[in-house]
Amino acid sequence: MYITSRIRRSVVLATATLVFSAAAWSDAVLRTVPSSDLKILDPVWTTALITRNHGFMIYDTLFAPDEKGLIKPQMVEKYTISADSKVWRFSLRPGLKFHDGSAVTSQDVIASLNRWGKRDVLGQKMYAAMDSLTAEGPNSFTIKFKQPFGLVLEALGKPGPLVPFIMPKSVAETPADKQIDSMVGSGPFTLGKADFRPGDRVIYRKNPSYVPRKEQASGLAGGKVVKVDQVEWVFLRDPQTQTNALVNGEIDMLEVTPSSRYPELRTNPAVEMFDVVPAGTFTAIYNHKVPPFNDARVRRAAMLAINQEAMLRAQITYREFLKPCASLYLCGSVYANEKNGLFTGKPQFEEARKLLKDAGYDGKPVVVMLPGDVPALNRLPLVYGELLKQAGFNVDVQTMDWASLLTRRTKKDPADKGGWNVFVTYWGGADASSPVSYTPLTGHGDQGYFGWPVDAEIESLKTQFIETADLTKRKDIAGRIERRALESGVLGPIGEGKSLVAVRRGVVSGLLPAPTVVYWNVQKQ
Repeated sequence: MYITSRIRRSVVLATATLVFSAAAWSDAVLRTVPSSDLKILDPVWTTALITRNHGFMIYDTLFAPDEKGLIKPQMVEKYTISADSKVWRFSLRPGLKFHDGSAVTSQDVIASLNRWGKRDVLGQKMYAAMDSLTAEGPNSFTIKFKQPFGLVLEALGKPGPLVPFIMPKSVAETPADKQIDSMVGSGPFTLGKADFRPGDRVIYRKNPSYVPRKEQASGLAGGKVVKVDQVEWVFLRDPQTQTNALVNGEIDMLEVTPSSRYPELRTNPAVEMFDVVPAGTFTAIYNHKVPPFNDARVRRAAMLAINQEAMLRAQITYREFLKPCASLYLCGSVYANEKNGLFTGKPQFEEARKLLKDAGYDGKPVVVMLPGDVPALNRLPLVYGELLKQAGFNVDVQTMDWASLLTRRTKKDPADKGGWNVFVTYWGGADASSPVSYTPLTGHGDQGYFGWPVDAEIESLKTQFIETADLTKRKDIAGRIERRALESGVLGPIGEGKSLVAVRRGVVSGLLPAPTVVYWNVQKQ
């Protein structure tokens, strides 16, 4: 179990709707420490979770998952599906506007989807099955498929990187391999250039022109009613500094409770903790482009060096917030299989050394990137580096800030020429529960996730997964994808972890269970 019953009861309190007059919160400024620093603003250009979270602040989506994971209309008012499931027609809600006051139109939607579809794994699959995407007037559009595509709503409402956020057409026409330079969005908050201060803070202001849905907010769906004047993301790297700032009232909220400060915060009467974000998975990413990880035997050796228990305990410390999981998918999800026969989560050094010998590994150092300014990730690479040494690798752990890691992971050069070999990242549980939403589970080469694995069998199986709606068949296909990915060492499963959100007791309320921390419905008293 991840959490105590006491914290579970807090969730109920957190999600209860409290009634305040407008005057009670109209001038509120909510100050929070996010999960990491925000350096990249384009949520289609990078899979960084902090950029995805930024996206949900200033953009809206056509569909979104509610608290139960059901996909619900968001910017879409209504839609119809033809009898053969090949023609989907959508109408936008009236009154939708961008931050500059211009109306959201079907042309904006088409341009936004086109750009997203060039970079997102599931988007690429949807576009491959698509015959056309056309506007039917200013507020309606139609998608026609060559054959039925069973994950239309899941694609348009996916919560994890990359999200099909709706941008103005002029912005969305930016080439997919180039970052956007506009902050004009469609969502409940606005961001001005003067309010973006990397390394210090980002100030999001309530969008007075935003038209929320009438339904109650649920997960990432429903009415995104903003109840504070502005939200400030304040970047504090040191866990003790974060803790002191919360206890002293200098900030109102920590998105991620530092594991090293958990006992201190748990017992502090001025602090309340909430379990609102589900568990996710830590993943080792290997660079398939350059030696030595261009050899599947070397990748398998690195995967077999993983000691999930040791790595998770070093990073998370407390048993209730970690869970070793031998499945590639999130344990407990519909496609999870811990008895896959290929990976146990426990180190197999002898087998790893044999694989390295068979591959002819020459002892050249492998570069493991460590994000020193991300407390939620920065212990895993150190432990993994030591485990890789025990497996026979020559390891060079290089410390850098998260923004530098995000930039460096785009490079396909050898590690000794500014490239990389390994890094560790984190994926939300909803993303890691399906082979078509788990972004690093790819065989799409240069068009796929960083590390750029090439595996035609995985991509073929994904297509089969999409084309069937039969759950039994999907489970079988998902298992075959998992086996293939583990055999070829596409990525390394490290296990699951979660954290609690910590807030000033009696000051912050209205937190919603969702795939990420969301700031609509949140009140500051």
